[in-house]
Amino acid sequence: MLGRPLRGVAFDVAVSAAVALIGLAGAVNLAGGWAAVLVCAGMAVALLFRRAHPGAVTVAVAALGLVQVIAQWGPLPFDVAVLIALYSVVKYGKKLRDAVLAGVAAAVGVVLAAVQTPGVIIWWVTALWYALVTGAVWLVALNVRTRRLYVLSLEERAMTLEREREAESRAAVAEERTRIARELHDVVAHSMAVMIVQADGARFMLDRDPAQARTAVRVVADTGRAALEEMRRLVGVLRDAGPSGGDGLAVAADPEHRRLALAELPDLLARFGDAGLHIRDTVTGEPPALPPGLELTVYRVVQEALTNALKHAGVGAVVEVALAYTAEAVVVRVRDDGRGRPLVSPAPSGGHGLLGMRERVTVYDGSLTAGPRPAGGWQVEVRLPLPSDGATEVIAA
Repeated sequence: MLGRPLRGVAFDVAVSAAVALIGLAGAVNLAGGWAAVLVCAGMAVALLFRRAHPGAVTVAVAALGLVQVIAQWGPLPFDVAVLIALYSVVKYGKKLRDAVLAGVAAAVGVVLAAVQTPGVIIWWVTALWYALVTGAVWLVALNVRTRRLYVLSLEERAMTLEREREAESRAAVAEERTRIARELHDVVAHSMAVMIVQADGARFMLDRDPAQARTAVRVVADTGRAALEEMRRLVGVLRDAGPSGGDGLAVAADPEHRRLALAELPDLLARFGDAGLHIRDTVTGEPPALPPGLELTVYRVVQEALTNALKHAGVGAVVEVALAYTAEAVVVRVRDDGRGRPLVSPAPSGGHGLLGMRERVTVYDGSLTAGPRPAGGWQVEVRLPLPSDGATEVIAA
């Protein structure tokens, strides 16, 4: 009702009606007669707005009380409206200053009411009694105000935390989408580069060496199937609903989601060997247990370096792939001699090969060195520090 809770409106109407009934019940015996009843009605109407406009209601009730004092009617039963207005301004007032001013005005009213109270008791004793009642109402209202503001602060804090959680969830979704976009780039760029090189080789060797051409076509088919499988797997992650609240993206790691790991490096080297590179791989040291993200970084660095060697050094180039494990880091070194056969047509660039590698390496505080070798060819060297024993990877790589 008028943007206010119906229960609160009903309670305020009941309070106002009770004050009005008190005035009507004593209309015959009231000092001011029906004039006092009109003052009572004004107070009752004002109390209807005590929640929305507590300050204005207090001023209106105080002004009507001042009329009562000027008319010298003395304290009347409906003056309970003054206490209700005082309670309302302390509890619902926007500033505590309003409550203090209302308390001062109530103290003045207590003195005036005590002076006009008929009886044989000394006026200051009556004033003390009125002051105790008024002060109790003021303190109760202050306590309720404090609790009300505390509850409101808790609700606001809860809403803030909820917004922060939603923001963190959206950030996690955006980060995961960026990761998957990078993975899709790797799948498409590397696989398509190999397929284009092999297709050009098959076309060139179709009449000269049909057996080698068939081998190249087989490599194209195998590479395409592997790329299609991995792309389906990554797109499937985009389609699955996860902890992101139905945003179409599973942020958490799926236990059935196969990760590219160092155990799959031999298959990767074999595919590039079938594509025409002469690969010599060496492993130094005992491979430690690496976080999945670090394993994926090593895998992608080797894949990117071999793709660049195939595109730029050409088919038949000799490539050395060396992995060195120490107690502090993993060192990846990929070298080619640059003496392969030139491609039939230039292979398209992957777009962000070295930049992508540098980005992956930077995530793990590693270092990347890439450039031409003095003896010819190209070299890529990556050093990735191992995480400490207490480190835990919390982002799905």
